[in-house]
Amino acid sequence: MIPASLKALIDATQGQRRCEWAGRDIWLANEDWGQLAVSLQGAQVLHYLPAPKTAQTAGASSSAPEAARAADAVDSGAQEPLIPGGWLWVTPTPQQVPGAIRGGIPLCWPWFADENTADESPDRSGPMHGPVRRADWHLDAVDEHEEGVELHLSLPERFHSQLHPRAVIQANAQRLHVELITEHVGDTPVKMTAALHSYLAVDQVFACRVEGLAGARYLDKLKDFDESEQQGELGVRSAIDRIYHSNAEVILDDGQRRLRIARHSSDSAVVWNPGDTPPPDTPPEAARRFLCVEAANTRLDPVWLVPGAQHMLSTTISLAD
Repeated sequence: MIPASLKALIDATQGQRRCEWAGRDIWLANEDWGQLAVSLQGAQVLHYLPAPKTAQTAGASSSAPEAARAADAVDSGAQEPLIPGGWLWVTPTPQQVPGAIRGGIPLCWPWFADENTADESPDRSGPMHGPVRRADWHLDAVDEHEEGVELHLSLPERFHSQLHPRAVIQANAQRLHVELITEHVGDTPVKMTAALHSYLAVDQVFACRVEGLAGARYLDKLKDFDESEQQGELGVRSAIDRIYHSNAEVILDDGQRRLRIARHSSDSAVVWNPGDTPPPDTPPEAARRFLCVEAANTRLDPVWLVPGAQHMLSTTISLAD
């Protein structure tokens, strides 16, 4: 579920190309296996849609009349609509550069939220979720094969004196896989947190069910980090911001499709939607069309890296049977 202008660029793409959208350098693919859009600001996946047969099975394809109405709305100057299709959500009103785009899969590094122990600024006043989600990444390589594509990205400048990240994005007709790899290139141990802040497109957020977290302990950020235990499966009925202490695969069921979210090197599963008080860059009606289910390292499972060590945080999104 993405803005009409981004969908139009993808639909006009044959094969692969780079172009500009919302003031950012964007890499696009529209191939036999499916579609992928990645912003080089933040190395951020914005859109993923598998091949048409799979997409139709998932109920994700958009109709020609909807696309036509969307184009008319953009031409008339009305608020840009969101186009159904794809497994990720992007706000129809993204911030101008250098602000970050809300949606897709932002990379939060080397800290997540207020867990900013790796913030090297004098008063730890660095940006929420770390600096690299606003940074310009370099596309090092695009490895193509018959079944899909693999992108390798790195940062041309340093954002931490001892830690350095890179990203790998894999997409094919069955799944989307994102890796955030951190290498310790310094001399002393460093404590860090991170997240792959996945915004998953849903039909209506308050009809969603997240399976796989029953019995897990969680911290409720809306109740001053009060700790509780999940009773049964999670049904989303209002604003939610929880950190579940779990490494289990989960399934997001919105009544239209079931997405499986697997995580690697993550004992924190973050589930978030702002409810009726969305952030300024998100219209209220658009906020009802996503649920964040995130692979993360939080205060529950921070990472200690020693010199020469690496850590890989990853998420894999696929259709559940």
